[in-house]
Amino acid sequence: MTNSKTRLQSVMNFIKLAEQQANRPQDSVQLLAVSKTWPAFRLRELAEAGQTRFGENYLQEALEKIAALTDLALEWHFIGPVQSNKTREIAAHFDWVESVDRLKIAQRLSDQRPANLPPLNICLQVNIDNESSKSGVQPDKLMELAAAVSQLDTIRLRGLMVIPAIAETIEQQLDAFGRAQQLFSQLKTAHPDVDTLSMGMSADMQAAITQGSTMVRIGTALFGERHTPDKQ
Repeated sequence: MTNSKTRLQSVMNFIKLAEQQANRPQDSVQLLAVSKTWPAFRLRELAEAGQTRFGENYLQEALEKIAALTDLALEWHFIGPVQSNKTREIAAHFDWVESVDRLKIAQRLSDQRPANLPPLNICLQVNIDNESSKSGVQPDKLMELAAAVSQLDTIRLRGLMVIPAIAETIEQQLDAFGRAQQLFSQLKTAHPDVDTLSMGMSADMQAAITQGSTMVRIGTALFGERHTPDKQ
């Protein structure tokens, strides 16, 4: 517990300092704990230290953790690629989906969102560096997709999520995040309720916060090196 609390405090202090250095308001950046492959008891430790937002990439693993932690008031974000055959479970069990890059997926999530739940928060994933290995809508197709997604009934368009190419320098990080911020500004002009720019991970959150990120997705700095459970 002490280690989890120490790690969380360290990350929160880093975010606070980065906000100050970027002349941004305090608490303008939210922390999403990326908890894929980590067991539920590690998430519980972080939750007891004050962390409430958790991001998961793998549906089956996430559902087990959500079930194990129902006694806690947590906010669950799905951040992995969304397959059509997984949309019903995702729509039923998550509060956010940050990795929507096709209208078909957004439509399925909207159609399958249970009526007793509030609208599902959606971020559109943008392939900011046009990498063939990554999911995401192309930047020049973003506004068209956003216009269609914003018309769906039971989802709420909240913003963008980006995963830039691995950068060798801080200048490269700033460039990619700067382009994402420009897209975010365009999106916000067309859709004033948009408020979330999800970008930045353990290795590049300083640059992301400098360029306007409102949510950093942090795994290693919170949990340590990636835990790889034995496959059954």
